[in-house]
Amino acid sequence: MLFVELTLMRWSGSTILYLFFFSNFVLLASFLGMGIGFLRSKSSFRLLQLSPILLAILILLCYIFCYEYQARVNPKTGNLDYLATYFKSNAYPIFLTLPIIFLAIAAVMASIADGVARAFKKLPPLQAYRWEVLGSLLGIIIFSILSFLHASPVWWGIIISLLFIPPLIPKWKSSCLLLFIVQVGALALMVGIFSKESMTEKHFWSSYYKIEIQPYATNSYVVNVNGLPQQIIESVKQRRDVKPFYFLPYQHTVKQNTLDKVLIIGSGTGGDVAIALAQGAKQVDAVEIDPVLYQLGRKFNPDRPYFDHRVNAYINDGRAFFQQSTNKYSMIILALTDSLMLIPGQSSLRLENYLYTLESISRIYQLLKPDGVFTIYNYYHAPWLVDRLANTLAKIFKHAPCLDTYGTDDYWATVLSISPKQSALQCPTVWQAHSKEYANPSSDNHPFLYLKNNNLSILYIIGLGFVLFVSLFAIRITSGSFNAIKNYPDLFLMGSAFLLLETKNVINFALLFGTTWFVNALVFIGVLLTVYFAIEVKTRSSFLSVPILYGALCITLFICWLVPNSYLLSLSMPLRFFTATILAFGPVFIANLIFSERFSSVIDTTEAFGANLIGAMLGGVLEYASIAIGYRSLLILIAILYTFAILFMLFYKRPPMSIPITLQDARF
Repeated sequence: MLFVELTLMRWSGSTILYLFFFSNFVLLASFLGMGIGFLRSKSSFRLLQLSPILLAILILLCYIFCYEYQARVNPKTGNLDYLATYFKSNAYPIFLTLPIIFLAIAAVMASIADGVARAFKKLPPLQAYRWEVLGSLLGIIIFSILSFLHASPVWWGIIISLLFIPPLIPKWKSSCLLLFIVQVGALALMVGIFSKESMTEKHFWSSYYKIEIQPYATNSYVVNVNGLPQQIIESVKQRRDVKPFYFLPYQHTVKQNTLDKVLIIGSGTGGDVAIALAQGAKQVDAVEIDPVLYQLGRKFNPDRPYFDHRVNAYINDGRAFFQQSTNKYSMIILALTDSLMLIPGQSSLRLENYLYTLESISRIYQLLKPDGVFTIYNYYHAPWLVDRLANTLAKIFKHAPCLDTYGTDDYWATVLSISPKQSALQCPTVWQAHSKEYANPSSDNHPFLYLKNNNLSILYIIGLGFVLFVSLFAIRITSGSFNAIKNYPDLFLMGSAFLLLETKNVINFALLFGTTWFVNALVFIGVLLTVYFAIEVKTRSSFLSVPILYGALCITLFICWLVPNSYLLSLSMPLRFFTATILAFGPVFIANLIFSERFSSVIDTTEAFGANLIGAMLGGVLEYASIAIGYRSLLILIAILYTFAILFMLFYKRPPMSIPITLQDARF
């Protein structure tokens, strides 16, 4: 199930316009679908037989309605025209596409979970849970290997087909054989779509994006990620003519030709690196998180900056790089670091968010020479966002930064430049706040740079309301009642708490070790391994004291809350990894000892596990509370949820249960 979930998250986010900003909704749809699949598994109709067909339809719809920006040059300015028109060229508003994709993914995952649940209930509870965890572990390891190899989607399709076919092979009846032919045809269609995408010229798949490169002029290319334009490849001369704002930080420097070392975060395809070299940089450290974008820069950039002996290229997260660096730089540049991507499964955290926090800018200040220059440039149009960034710089550097805006007729570029030594820069314009209302800097605890207020936008509120309504409706019509939650409120709450705990660990490791896909994958693998070890411990122990385990869980959560991230970041890398691992996976281990103790005694394994999965979906909704309270306070919410779960576990009088056993239940 997990491999299909990850595939759908990557595929839908890379094809449907703006869907990658709502990856958490794909996660919610998956949990809802899996929960429904488990809750309805007593039905005589087997949804598993429809799963290849539903999956193929979803893959096909995403392919048909795939959005890809097509380069259009504005004849008046010579710049590209980036605006898209809704309902043209597959550009549909997210409020239309998101509900459709949500329902479709929930249906696909429900059909797969239906088959898993029928196998699940044949085994003792802990044995079934063990196999489910091992299957999930295998799924994420395979997907991580494919990500490491930058494998194209055809490999997703091949692996899914190989996993699907064995349980679908029919007993040799003519009606079953006909259905099997349809199922195999659906899988072949899915593999065919993935193959066509994989063979599309100038399409590349990195661990983060679907990347497309389009030529639009001589030695000029636009680079699309997940359908949207993210980067332009062009020469330094072309950039000087069309986008001179790139050169403003150098022009503001009082001393010319003193660029001993330059650090560029978000070096991408090398345009900023080429400019630094042209301005006389003696050494450039170029940091790019996506190796495929770096390789495209080596291949297509006309100035060939990555072949220059003065350039040291690093494939790493920017915050992780300069957190470990001991160099002193003449200039540090955050170069158009707009990833256009959330950390997978997270509500509002983009790959670059931790670059712009107060703590991050403080670290950058430490890496600058006394007369060094720090600059941020991007297409920031909103005055409140410029104010937030400028105010962050002013708090750290103790004076206001230079502010330049450029291209207000067709695009809006904002350049902020500052130095520890105020006289090192000549500023034509110094920043002055438009309003203090939204200028508070983001922090490592609350890194939501692009959120104007500490609350949800109306779009997210409507979206989450839709999710809750659909969930209640779907549970009602598929299982007939909410008995699963009534019978197992403790497991329901444990599902919510555990999803939040997992989220907190992903976020913490992203801060401590980088927002790379590799760190993300390691956290999920670590969580699943910890869960597996907890199952093995419970299997070998006849009885575990829940009150004692609950006390231990509260202590570990309190220690996690007590230890600040600033302390962890100050540790050496080996010690930081050891300490962070203990802090992260200690509560996970204890929480799953409690879960295993409870789950080992359930009467109806599919209903109990279904309640837990639905609870996990609620946890995904509750994760949005971090926008208001910050990530650290999620630990308090986790503790509250586990407290109520333990109270229900120890004192709740469950209604009498009757579990009819039929011939259908006995078959897989």
